[in-house]
Amino acid sequence: MKELELKYGCNPNQKPSRIYMKEGELPITVLNGKPGYINFLDAFNSWQLVRELKAATGWASAASFKHVSPAGAALGYPLTETEKAMYFTGTNETLSSIACAYVRARGADRLCSYGDWVALSDPCDADVARLLAAEVSDGIIAPSYSEEALAILKTKRKGGYNVIQINPAYEPAPVECRDIFGITFEQGHNDLQIHEGLLNHLVTKNKELPEFAKTDMMVALITLKYTQSNSVCYVKNGQTIGVGAGQQSRIHCTRLAGQKADHWFLRQHPKVMGLQFVDNIRRADRDNAIDVYISEEYEDVLADGAWQSVFKMRPAPLTPEEKRAWIAKQSGVTVGSDAFFPFGDNVERAKKSGVQFIVQPGGSIRDDHVIDTADKYGMVMAFTGIRLFHH
Repeated sequence: MKELELKYGCNPNQKPSRIYMKEGELPITVLNGKPGYINFLDAFNSWQLVRELKAATGWASAASFKHVSPAGAALGYPLTETEKAMYFTGTNETLSSIACAYVRARGADRLCSYGDWVALSDPCDADVARLLAAEVSDGIIAPSYSEEALAILKTKRKGGYNVIQINPAYEPAPVECRDIFGITFEQGHNDLQIHEGLLNHLVTKNKELPEFAKTDMMVALITLKYTQSNSVCYVKNGQTIGVGAGQQSRIHCTRLAGQKADHWFLRQHPKVMGLQFVDNIRRADRDNAIDVYISEEYEDVLADGAWQSVFKMRPAPLTPEEKRAWIAKQSGVTVGSDAFFPFGDNVERAKKSGVQFIVQPGGSIRDDHVIDTADKYGMVMAFTGIRLFHH
């Protein structure tokens, strides 16, 4: 198949629409549903991310994409009991590595992952399909599917769930082009490989970079490679916990991603883990209630007449003092940036979310100030010398 006609482009008025190959055949097969223009943008970006994560780390990897940026990405580390509870897996059974990767990718930011596109580095098995069946999602791309997994996915969205199989051996042409406003842009495909060798230039006084932090740095860099710029990414234990995408200011990226990382931490607070929801609450309503409960607008969900539709009993608020104390306990977090930090304020903000390791290109005229700020907190910072803009 050389081309596939689509219903419309980014918006219903943008017709005609199709994907096609100038040479050769499309490397994908649509096994179910009718993916659209944005679905394919998410599918191809997310597939590149997970295949590079797998290649760089050796771990099964998954991503949850929304609007051509990752809401979450993760390696398939076994789930802890805390993760099983906070991600609502609903099972005590041991999940496959690829299923754990999906749970962690979706769990990074469940609110933003609502209606996501899923990408898997490894074949989709029944574990993933059963988990996906309970979530609101637009579609999935993977190198293959088990018969049981495909049968489960075909029942989703009244039989219309989008399922794409991609040829894992496919490599794009070395030069890519696209038209904007009737003008053709051309550039070399970004085939830069992320590997541990990029992390050798440690510029801080502290040069003790443990193996887990090296892996987290690679997760951050590969995620940033496929995130709309400007972008900053917080990572812990092989999982993104906060992605700030598409901000014009670097500090705003750092703050946005840091706020998401803080929310991820707060979801593990005993008060949050102990919330008692009404029976048969929809997953989206539960996730939204948690998000509001953690936020400064917590009264919106705890007010009389509101909490009764969500909770079995009215929970005590999570006070600002309790939030600050809980977040202050966090440590071992890595932060990555797709371009250099121009000021030390980015490091100051990252510190508030438990960051101990930083990876960024370097090259600012104020690198000395950024390094001094990292040294003030005993952080380890690596300069890669590479920029990872993605537009």
